Amino acid sequence: QVQLVESGGGLVQPGGSLRLSCAASGFTFSTATMNWYRQTPGWEREMVAGITRGGTIINYSDFVDGRFTISRDDARNTVYLQMNSLQPGDTAVYYCNANELGRTYWGQGTQVTVSS
Repeated sequence: QVQLVESGGGLVQPGGSLRLSCAASGFTFSTATMNWYRQTPGWEREMVAGITRGGTIINYSDFVDGRFTISRDDARNTVYLQMNSLQPGDTAVYYCNANELGRTYWGQGTQVTVSS
């Protein structure tokens, strides 16, 4: 059974930082491309960052603007998203996504709220 379990969300003040984690199981993590998406009510889910197997290719959406860092630990089957300089516009539910051999998996999401 495939599971993607996100953690690390919460309430943070503008300018603060959070580190999201996504623990994966049930598929071959090391060969999967791992991504972080986010979604706010009334808006489509949008990609935040992605990292291919071995960390060979890393992509960020333009709005990240150098503030976030995606990384992976294949020994722990975990992908991370370090988020710095958070702004109210970053408030959203953040989802972990995996693409492995043509199959796509989603986590349940973790809420990030940036507010003073």
